[in-house]
Amino acid sequence: MRHYEIILMIHPDQSEQVPAMLERYKGMITAGNGKVHRVEDWGRRQLIYQINKLGKAHYLCINIEADQAVMAELEHAFKFNDAVLRHLTVSKKKADTAPSLMMKTVEREETRKAQQAEFANNN
Repeated sequence: MRHYEIILMIHPDQSEQVPAMLERYKGMITAGNGKVHRVEDWGRRQLIYQINKLGKAHYLCINIEADQAVMAELEHAFKFNDAVLRHLTVSKKKADTAPSLMMKTVEREETRKAQQAEFANNN
């Protein structure tokens, strides 16, 4: 089995369905004797250029270990899910379990927003 990192860009109106989609994909991976090493929800982010007249997308990052049959099934599911705007699958040498640089950035942004809200409430 090989290690993969999958980045999904999901339609921003479908953000409520992200947990259900994630569980369905995790189920497909585990049913094929694969493993999910890391799941990161980066939330809604601004796009550099519009995709299907959309300026934002909901991002997910999933690190998995799976065989080629499971990957083909996942790619097929991504392709025919209208909520998935884009997907990228990258083969990795080993499993990534530590938080990614993007997740650290997301956490910093959330901390900054919380501090600003707290400052605004105190004034």
